[in-house]
Amino acid sequence: MKMTTRISLLCTSIFSLALFANVASATHAWGSYHWGRTGHPFTLRLGDNVASVWDPHLATTSSDWSLSSILDTTIVPGKTTSRKCRATIGRVEVCANKYGFNGWLGIAQIWVNGDHVVQGLAKMNDSYFNTSTYNSPAWRNLVMCQEVAHTFGLGHQDEDFNNAPLGTCMDYSSDPTLNQHPNQHDYDMLEEIYAHLDTINTYDSSPDDGSGDGGGGGNGHGKKNIESYEDLNHPAAWGKKVKDDLFVHDLGNGRKMFTFVFWTPHGQP
Repeated sequence: MKMTTRISLLCTSIFSLALFANVASATHAWGSYHWGRTGHPFTLRLGDNVASVWDPHLATTSSDWSLSSILDTTIVPGKTTSRKCRATIGRVEVCANKYGFNGWLGIAQIWVNGDHVVQGLAKMNDSYFNTSTYNSPAWRNLVMCQEVAHTFGLGHQDEDFNNAPLGTCMDYSSDPTLNQHPNQHDYDMLEEIYAHLDTINTYDSSPDDGSGDGGGGGNGHGKKNIESYEDLNHPAAWGKKVKDDLFVHDLGNGRKMFTFVFWTPHGQP
Protein backbone atom coordinates (compact mmCIF):
# COMPACT_ATOMS: atom_id res chain seq x y z
CA MET A 1 0.00 0.00 0.00
CA LYS A 2 1.38 3.42 -0.90
CA MET A 3 2.23 5.85 1.91
CA THR A 4 -0.21 8.47 0.55
CA THR A 5 -3.01 5.92 0.63
CA ARG A 6 -2.19 4.99 4.23
CA ILE A 7 -2.19 8.64 5.27
CA SER A 8 -5.51 9.17 3.52
CA LEU A 9 -7.09 6.19 5.28
CA LEU A 10 -5.70 7.32 8.62
CA CYS A 11 -7.12 10.81 8.20
CA THR A 12 -10.49 9.36 7.23
CA SER A 13 -10.50 7.13 10.32
CA ILE A 14 -9.61 10.01 12.63
CA PHE A 15 -12.33 12.17 11.09
CA SER A 16 -14.90 9.38 11.48
CA LEU A 17 -13.96 8.82 15.12
CA ALA A 18 -14.20 12.53 15.83
CA LEU A 19 -17.59 12.69 14.16
CA PHE A 20 -18.82 9.69 16.13
CA ALA A 21 -17.55 11.22 19.37
CA ASN A 22 -19.45 14.43 18.65
CA VAL A 23 -22.66 12.53 17.95
CA ALA A 24 -22.25 10.27 20.98
CA SER A 25 -21.65 13.21 23.32
CA ALA A 26 -24.40 15.38 21.85
CA THR A 27 -26.59 16.84 24.57
CA HIS A 28 -30.17 17.95 24.51
CA ALA A 29 -30.61 18.88 28.15
CA TRP A 30 -32.61 21.98 28.98
CA GLY A 31 -29.74 23.71 30.79
CA SER A 32 -28.96 22.19 34.20
CA TYR A 33 -32.57 22.14 35.34
CA HIS A 34 -34.02 19.03 36.93
CA TRP A 35 -36.44 17.95 39.65
CA GLY A 36 -34.81 17.65 43.06
CA ARG A 37 -34.96 14.09 44.39
CA THR A 38 -33.15 12.05 47.00
CA GLY A 39 -33.47 8.67 45.26
CA HIS A 40 -34.09 6.83 41.99
CA PRO A 41 -36.47 6.28 40.43
CA PHE A 42 -38.86 9.04 41.45
CA THR A 43 -42.50 9.35 40.42
CA LEU A 44 -43.67 12.57 38.82
CA ARG A 45 -47.40 13.26 38.69
CA LEU A 46 -49.05 14.43 35.49
CA GLY A 47 -52.30 16.24 36.17
CA ASP A 48 -54.94 15.37 33.57
CA ASN A 49 -56.73 18.54 32.45
CA VAL A 50 -57.39 17.41 28.86
CA ALA A 51 -60.46 16.26 26.94
CA SER A 52 -61.02 12.60 26.17
CA VAL A 53 -59.55 12.92 22.66
CA TRP A 54 -56.18 13.61 24.31
CA ASP A 55 -56.34 10.92 26.99
CA PRO A 56 -54.84 8.09 24.86
CA HIS A 57 -51.89 10.32 23.95
CA LEU A 58 -51.31 11.35 27.55
CA ALA A 59 -51.39 7.66 28.50
CA THR A 60 -48.85 6.81 25.78
CA THR A 61 -46.60 9.66 26.87
CA SER A 62 -46.73 8.59 30.49
CA SER A 63 -46.01 4.96 29.59
CA ASP A 64 -43.16 5.85 27.21
CA TRP A 65 -41.26 8.08 29.61
CA SER A 66 -41.79 5.69 32.51
CA LEU A 67 -39.54 3.23 30.66
CA SER A 68 -36.65 5.41 31.83
CA SER A 69 -34.60 4.00 34.70
CA ILE A 70 -34.63 7.46 36.30
CA LEU A 71 -38.28 8.42 36.59
CA ASP A 72 -41.81 7.11 36.49
CA THR A 73 -44.83 9.19 35.66
CA THR A 74 -48.35 8.64 36.85
CA ILE A 75 -51.53 10.31 35.59
CA VAL A 76 -53.64 11.89 38.32
CA PRO A 77 -56.71 14.14 38.31
CA GLY A 78 -55.84 17.68 37.30
CA LYS A 79 -55.88 20.51 39.80
CA THR A 80 -56.74 23.28 37.36
CA THR A 81 -58.93 24.02 34.34
CA SER A 82 -57.73 23.49 30.80
CA ARG A 83 -58.30 27.16 29.95
CA LYS A 84 -56.46 28.74 32.88
CA CYS A 85 -53.96 25.89 33.23
CA ARG A 86 -52.51 27.03 36.54
CA ALA A 87 -49.35 25.39 37.80
CA THR A 88 -49.24 23.27 40.94
CA ILE A 89 -46.18 22.98 43.15
CA GLY A 90 -44.48 19.60 42.89
CA ARG A 91 -46.08 18.25 39.72
CA VAL A 92 -46.87 18.86 36.05
CA GLU A 93 -50.31 19.98 34.94
CA VAL A 94 -51.16 18.90 31.38
CA CYS A 95 -53.77 20.98 29.54
CA ALA A 96 -55.40 21.30 26.13
CA ASN A 97 -57.70 24.08 25.00
CA LYS A 98 -58.29 26.58 22.21
CA TYR A 99 -55.54 29.05 23.05
CA GLY A 100 -55.82 30.88 19.72
CA PHE A 101 -54.09 30.92 16.33
CA ASN A 102 -50.91 32.36 17.80
CA GLY A 103 -48.36 30.19 15.98
CA TRP A 104 -47.71 27.49 18.57
CA LEU A 105 -48.91 23.90 18.72
CA GLY A 106 -47.68 23.34 22.26
CA ILE A 107 -45.70 24.98 25.04
CA ALA A 108 -43.98 23.67 28.13
CA GLN A 109 -43.30 25.91 31.10
CA ILE A 110 -41.21 25.20 34.17
CA TRP A 111 -40.60 27.23 37.29
CA VAL A 112 -37.18 26.74 38.85
CA ASN A 113 -35.58 27.65 42.14
CA GLY A 114 -31.84 27.58 41.46
CA ASP A 115 -31.34 24.45 39.34
CA HIS A 116 -34.39 22.66 40.67
CA VAL A 117 -37.71 22.43 38.86
CA VAL A 118 -40.54 23.00 41.32
CA GLN A 119 -43.58 22.90 39.02
CA GLY A 120 -44.42 22.59 35.36
CA LEU A 121 -47.08 22.95 32.68
CA ALA A 122 -47.55 21.25 29.30
CA LYS A 123 -50.15 22.83 27.01
CA MET A 124 -51.57 21.68 23.69
CA ASN A 125 -53.29 24.25 21.48
CA ASP A 126 -56.62 22.90 20.23
CA SER A 127 -57.08 25.92 17.96
CA TYR A 128 -54.70 24.09 15.63
CA PHE A 129 -55.43 20.49 16.60
CA ASN A 130 -59.07 20.99 15.62
CA THR A 131 -58.02 21.81 12.04
CA SER A 132 -57.58 19.22 9.29
CA THR A 133 -53.80 19.83 9.18
CA TYR A 134 -53.11 18.79 12.77
CA ASN A 135 -56.15 16.79 13.81
CA SER A 136 -54.40 13.42 13.67
CA PRO A 137 -53.13 10.93 16.27
CA ALA A 138 -49.56 11.37 14.97
CA TRP A 139 -49.46 15.15 15.53
CA ARG A 140 -51.20 14.89 18.90
CA ASN A 141 -48.85 12.17 20.10
CA LEU A 142 -45.69 13.97 18.95
CA VAL A 143 -46.54 17.26 20.63
CA MET A 144 -47.81 15.67 23.85
CA CYS A 145 -44.70 13.49 24.15
CA GLN A 146 -42.38 16.44 23.56
CA GLU A 147 -44.05 19.04 25.79
CA VAL A 148 -44.26 16.72 28.79
CA ALA A 149 -40.60 15.74 28.32
CA HIS A 150 -39.52 19.38 28.39
CA THR A 151 -40.75 19.54 31.97
CA PHE A 152 -38.20 16.83 32.88
CA GLY A 153 -35.33 18.99 31.61
CA LEU A 154 -35.04 17.56 28.08
CA GLY A 155 -34.54 19.79 25.04
CA HIS A 156 -34.79 18.98 21.33
CA GLN A 157 -32.49 16.61 19.47
CA ASP A 158 -33.06 18.52 16.23
CA GLU A 159 -34.93 21.74 15.43
CA ASP A 160 -35.07 21.69 11.63
CA PHE A 161 -38.48 20.62 10.32
CA ASN A 162 -36.90 19.68 6.99
CA ASN A 163 -34.30 17.24 8.29
CA ALA A 164 -34.84 13.50 8.12
CA PRO A 165 -36.76 12.24 11.19
CA LEU A 166 -34.57 10.94 14.01
CA GLY A 167 -37.18 8.56 15.36
CA THR A 168 -37.81 10.52 18.56
CA CYS A 169 -40.56 12.85 19.71
CA MET A 170 -37.79 15.28 20.71
CA ASP A 171 -37.24 16.03 17.02
CA TYR A 172 -39.03 18.66 14.95
CA SER A 173 -40.52 17.19 11.80
CA SER A 174 -42.96 18.34 9.15
CA ASP A 175 -44.13 14.71 9.04
CA PRO A 176 -44.67 13.49 12.62
CA THR A 177 -45.38 9.83 11.81
CA LEU A 178 -41.82 8.60 12.46
CA ASN A 179 -41.31 10.72 15.60
CA GLN A 180 -43.86 9.23 17.95
CA HIS A 181 -41.88 8.02 20.96
CA PRO A 182 -38.60 8.63 22.84
CA ASN A 183 -35.48 6.92 21.52
CA GLN A 184 -32.49 5.53 23.40
CA HIS A 185 -30.64 8.83 23.28
CA ASP A 186 -33.51 10.46 25.18
CA TYR A 187 -33.32 7.85 27.94
CA ASP A 188 -29.51 8.18 28.05
CA MET A 189 -29.88 11.95 28.35
CA LEU A 190 -32.25 11.58 31.30
CA GLU A 191 -29.68 9.37 33.03
CA GLU A 192 -27.07 12.07 32.49
CA ILE A 193 -29.30 14.89 33.73
CA TYR A 194 -30.26 12.91 36.85
CA ALA A 195 -26.92 11.18 37.45
CA HIS A 196 -26.54 12.81 40.87
CA LEU A 197 -28.90 12.82 43.84
CA ASP A 198 -30.10 15.91 45.70
CA THR A 199 -30.71 16.62 49.35
CA ILE A 200 -34.34 17.63 48.77
CA ASN A 201 -37.35 16.44 46.80
CA THR A 202 -39.08 19.15 44.76
CA TYR A 203 -41.69 16.77 43.37
CA ASP A 204 -44.82 16.10 45.41
CA SER A 205 -44.79 12.65 46.99
CA SER A 206 -47.75 13.24 49.32
CA PRO A 207 -51.17 11.58 48.91
CA ASP A 208 -53.21 13.22 46.15
CA ASP A 209 -56.99 13.47 46.28
CA GLY A 210 -57.26 15.47 43.06
CA SER A 211 -58.92 18.43 44.75
CA GLY A 212 -58.01 22.09 44.52
CA ASP A 213 -57.16 24.48 41.69
CA GLY A 214 -53.46 24.94 41.35
CA GLY A 215 -52.04 25.60 44.80
CA GLY A 216 -48.66 26.55 43.30
CA GLY A 217 -50.00 29.77 41.87
CA GLY A 218 -47.53 29.79 38.98
CA ASN A 219 -44.67 31.29 40.97
CA GLY A 220 -42.32 28.57 42.23
CA HIS A 221 -41.31 28.84 45.92
CA GLY A 222 -42.56 32.37 46.27
CA LYS A 223 -45.64 34.55 45.79
CA LYS A 224 -44.62 36.71 42.83
CA ASN A 225 -46.96 36.25 39.89
CA ILE A 226 -46.14 37.06 36.28
CA GLU A 227 -49.30 38.51 34.65
CA SER A 228 -52.62 36.69 34.63
CA TYR A 229 -52.55 32.99 33.87
CA GLU A 230 -54.28 33.46 30.52
CA ASP A 231 -51.43 35.80 29.51
CA LEU A 232 -48.91 32.99 29.99
CA ASN A 233 -50.09 31.71 26.61
CA HIS A 234 -48.61 34.74 24.86
CA PRO A 235 -44.98 35.80 24.24
CA ALA A 236 -45.45 39.09 26.11
CA ALA A 237 -45.47 37.12 29.38
CA TRP A 238 -42.62 34.76 28.51
CA GLY A 239 -39.80 37.18 29.26
CA LYS A 240 -36.49 37.40 27.41
CA LYS A 241 -35.98 35.38 24.24
CA VAL A 242 -33.01 33.02 24.62
CA LYS A 243 -33.56 31.57 21.15
CA ASP A 244 -36.54 31.30 18.82
CA ASP A 245 -38.28 28.63 20.89
CA LEU A 246 -36.98 29.33 24.41
CA PHE A 247 -37.84 32.23 26.71
CA VAL A 248 -36.94 33.05 30.32
CA HIS A 249 -38.69 35.28 32.82
CA ASP A 250 -36.49 36.17 35.81
CA LEU A 251 -38.57 36.24 39.01
CA GLY A 252 -35.68 37.22 41.27
CA ASN A 253 -33.91 35.43 44.13
CA GLY A 254 -32.81 32.58 41.88
CA ARG A 255 -36.34 31.86 40.66
CA LYS A 256 -37.15 31.77 36.95
CA MET A 257 -39.90 30.67 34.59
CA PHE A 258 -38.86 29.06 31.31
CA THR A 259 -41.13 28.63 28.30
CA PHE A 260 -40.30 26.16 25.54
CA VAL A 261 -42.40 26.67 22.39
CA PHE A 262 -43.35 24.18 19.69
CA TRP A 263 -44.10 26.58 16.83
CA THR A 264 -46.05 25.32 13.86
CA PRO A 265 -43.85 24.29 10.91
CA HIS A 266 -44.81 27.64 9.35
CA GLY A 267 -43.12 29.47 12.22
CA GLN A 268 -44.17 32.29 14.44
CA PRO A 269 -47.23 34.37 13.53
